[in-house]
Parts: sequence; C-alpha cells; structure tokens
Amino acid sequence: MAPGSRVAALPAHLRKRLADAYETGMLPDAPSTMALRSVLGMQDGTDELVADLTELAQIGIAGRAVSAWVRSLDRAAGGVPDLDLVWSGPEVPGLHARDTRRVYEELVRTATQSVWMSTYVYFDGPRAFADLAQRMDEIPGLRAVLMLNIQRARGDTTAPDQLVRRFADRFWGTDWPGTSRPAVFYDPRSLEPDGPAGVLHAKAVVVDDEAVFITSANLTAAALDRNIELGLLTRDPALAASVTTHFQGLIDTDLLKPLPAA
Repeated sequence: MAPGSRVAALPAHLRKRLADAYETGMLPDAPSTMALRSVLGMQDGTDELVADLTELAQIGIAGRAVSAWVRSLDRAAGGVPDLDLVWSGPEVPGLHARDTRRVYEELVRTATQSVWMSTYVYFDGPRAFADLAQRMDEIPGLRAVLMLNIQRARGDTTAPDQLVRRFADRFWGTDWPGTSRPAVFYDPRSLEPDGPAGVLHAKAVVVDDEAVFITSANLTAAALDRNIELGLLTRDPALAASVTTHFQGLIDTDLLKPLPAA
C-alpha cells in the first residue's frame, strides 16, 4: 500500500476530523493509537492508521502537514461533494461508516433555518420527533416541513377524509411533542378505497438548504438501530435545492395535501 492510502480511504467526516485535529494541535506529530481513537471516535483500524501516518512522516508529511495534505486530497477531487455512507445495524470490524440514528440527530440538532423530512413509517412519535420539536422550540424561526404517509389498513372502509382526520388528531394530540408546529403533508393516493394507487415512500432529510441525507431507513427504532439500512449523506446546496424544489412542486400542484390542524 502507498503511504497515506488508509487515511485517504477514510470517510469524509473522519478525514475532516483528522485534519482539524492536526491543524489545531490536538494530535501530536506521532499520535498514539489511543489518541487517534479519541479524536476519530473509532475503535477498529486505528493501529493501521498509526502505521499509515508513520509512513507519511517518513516521507516528510507529519504534524500540520498532514492536515494540508488531507485537505488537498478533497480539493484534488475537483470540488465534487463528499458522500458519506450511513449504515444501521451490526458494525463490521475495520469498516468505518456513520450511524443512521446519529446522523438524524446531528442534522436536526444543528439546523438553524429549515428542515425538510420525509418518511414512510414512524413509530413512537414523541421519541421520533423529539429532536426536531426541541429544535423548533429553541429557534422560533426554524421552518420544518414533514411529508408523512397515511396508510389505509387492509379491509378498512372508512372514508378518506375521516382517515385523515383520525391521523391528524393522533399526530397533533399524541405524536407531536413540541409547542411550535411543522407544516405536514401527505399523499392522498394511499387512501383510495380500492387500494393504494401510490404511497409516500421517500425517506430523506434536507437541512438548511445544504445537507442532504437519503436513506432506506424509516423513523423507527428498528430502522435506526437494528435493521441493516443504507443511506448517503452529503452537503451540496444544488442537490438540496433539487430535493426541496421537487417536494415543493408536489405541494404546489396539490399532489401532496396539508394535514389539517387539530
């Protein structure tokens, strides 16, 4: 392996963490395994990274020069936004990826302007929406838009408007834990009496018109923690605008309808 190859193969968020640590002096020129574990928040693979950093030092790249070298790798990529893999489920020793629940929490807890969130299923609303509700109460100007699926149970002959009313009463009365309220929209096709002509199945989060997280995971404990789920996280204003513009187009054309107030 060429010197630095293991460092270059780290996920983008870990490369940035490493560069910041060298730049600020948090890491010494020859860091120990323990120091790397503390900075990167990882257990497996740190011995190999120490060996890689030692090889870099032998060719004159050590200390703060590592920070400049790591940042030059990303600039050399031609400005293409970094993509981080985000996984739920069992961890694989030696493979480094971000955790689904942690990514959801970090995105929502750091939002300052807007949060767009779409999910097919959520369980335990007060827990699923706790971070978003708290953030909205902390920042009154934060705009939050939720796209949620309302599903007709098999054999249920209830009129669509009554199903919507039932869902709205439960959501506002039980599931939403905050004082400030998001704008909530649903796909009416899933309520057709003869079976769903389509459902709102997208799972995505867009924060502050920049961070975009597309995932297979719903807002359930199983999906966030136990199932094997996969997603991609990036910071790309153009992609963020594309996602939110599409959702807004569905709203503006009445393909997604607003959930009534309680």
